[in-house]
Amino acid sequence: MTHLTPNALSAAELIAAVDLGSNSFHLVIARIVDGALQLLHREKQKVQLADGLDEQQMLSDEAMQRGLTVLRQFADTLKDMPSQSVRVIATYTLRRAKNSARFLQQAQDVFPFPIEVIAGQEEARLIYQGVAHFETYTGQRLVIDIGGGSTEFAIGVDFQPLKLASRNMGCVSFAKFYFPRGRISPKRFERALMHAEQELEIIYTGYKNTGWQQAVGTSGTIKTIKDIVSGLGWHPHVIKLEHLEKLQQLLLEVEICDALNLPGLTEDRKQLLAPGLAILLASFRMLGIDEMVYVDAALREGVLYEMSDRLQHQDIRQHTIQSLIKRYVVDAEQAGRVSQTVQTLWAQTQTQWQLSAEWGQLLQFACYVYEIGLQINSSSVQRHSAYILNNSNLPGFNQEQQRVLASLVRYHRRKIKPDDITPFYLYRQSDFYYALCLFRLAILLNQKRREDILPEIQVHAAAQQLTLLLPDSWYQQHTVLAADLRSEQQFIKRLGLTLSCPGLPELSDEN
Repeated sequence: MTHLTPNALSAAELIAAVDLGSNSFHLVIARIVDGALQLLHREKQKVQLADGLDEQQMLSDEAMQRGLTVLRQFADTLKDMPSQSVRVIATYTLRRAKNSARFLQQAQDVFPFPIEVIAGQEEARLIYQGVAHFETYTGQRLVIDIGGGSTEFAIGVDFQPLKLASRNMGCVSFAKFYFPRGRISPKRFERALMHAEQELEIIYTGYKNTGWQQAVGTSGTIKTIKDIVSGLGWHPHVIKLEHLEKLQQLLLEVEICDALNLPGLTEDRKQLLAPGLAILLASFRMLGIDEMVYVDAALREGVLYEMSDRLQHQDIRQHTIQSLIKRYVVDAEQAGRVSQTVQTLWAQTQTQWQLSAEWGQLLQFACYVYEIGLQINSSSVQRHSAYILNNSNLPGFNQEQQRVLASLVRYHRRKIKPDDITPFYLYRQSDFYYALCLFRLAILLNQKRREDILPEIQVHAAAQQLTLLLPDSWYQQHTVLAADLRSEQQFIKRLGLTLSCPGLPELSDEN
């Protein structure tokens, strides 16, 4: 592929995806031409981030430095691109590492683009989208991607995934645990194979029952195995179970990975062949795969296609919220009332608080899911709703966005405990407090669940203060809401904010 930097390209719409994988970091730049993607530039750097994870799931300083070095290089390539045109995805290692926040904080000093840590199922969904957009297929297909720290599985038809899973087994983590220093033996391979089969026990029944007509492999591990199979003359394009079993026998003829001499096996993949083969062989056997084809598209291509869709106003997150509304029988009329009010509040506070359009969208999403916990119990609904959001697969949302959504919902009523809100790294904590203030106020003002209650609302924002302007007569007519606003003034103080309500009668005035 031609190596071009963004400043050498035409004025066509450019987008870039960065995949911070557990084995390698990838950068892909593309442009949108007549609604289609044209790939222009790729970069790949081996980092082996997963190799830096210890038994306590702490990422080593050395692994962090390897990652930061590559991010500096990527920052130079992307220096002329606006942040809204670049999406950076982090996968297994950074979602697993207990000290990932430290790496993400250090990354901000050398890399100007926000890094999104995504859940395993979201990773599987994006991988599936990359394959589905890359190559048309009319039937159901199974997609497998063996990464450095995890392996993703997806079944789908056209662009619709039907099953998504991520298992904690990858070629780098398996290499470190089962094949240290590249040592190979039948016993080591058998242990790795058994571990992979155990990881698959939880999904294989559902996947086999769903079925597929084509099995597709992506990632460097499967590409390497495909190249070896082709180089040995076994088949030019297809990987079969018998090929994997024959390759296992060839592998066990040596005692150390570096001694392997197979066509299609590059030096940088020698240490990863044994663990990758164990994972793929277990997948074939457990899922009953007869043969597999390789497709040169995966997570980063899925990210690019989704960015293209968002630029064309087709946000997968909207479909996710609609699904939650339907599943939990949300009162859409009430959600709409709250949504309209929060939109008014957000628009009127823009000049001073400067909450971005992304915050406006997250607030809109929150309006439609804050009551999903009613399906569990009306008591402590905020806790139930937040629990559902924290523990659901939300396609299109990265982990940080999912946590923001759950936190808005968790604290939409009653007392606020700022110390319990873990700091965000993609969003300023002060912006979250502003957004939460607007969200709580919108819900409070609509608690009567009627269209004819609210007069025209006006708010004025200043640093650490929000002033709500309502007619004095309205407070006199709605004494319960007035009392709730007085309570809200005290709750909001916990966020370091002041809610001012001119004309709101003091409690003593009503007695």
